[in-house]
Amino acid sequence: MKFWNILSTIEQLTEIEKNSFLKPQLLFKHSTRCSISDLALNRLRREEEKLSTKVDLYYLDLIRYRDISNEIAARYKVEHESPQVIVLSNGKAIYHASHHMILPDTIITMLN
Repeated sequence: MKFWNILSTIEQLTEIEKNSFLKPQLLFKHSTRCSISDLALNRLRREEEKLSTKVDLYYLDLIRYRDISNEIAARYKVEHESPQVIVLSNGKAIYHASHHMILPDTIITMLN
């Protein structure tokens, strides 16, 4: 996953939030046990180079790091879903989508 940063600590969220004032940050919450999540990840990966020009990409294995997923939901007031994409800008969630609504073209258009 050449363009992706692995999100594995709650402390990283502080840095990601800080960076969101410079460039939008995309958090992808992936369930490694879910075929819909695999589909969403594959869609994002097909467009990862294009997405990476607009956002920094973060991948969260939410089975392994459920505490981080819970912190994201609480911190950004976005109800947890799986799979889920959340875009942060200026310290706030400006976009989120889940399941079949995770569409790279929609994210790219929203960021233009």
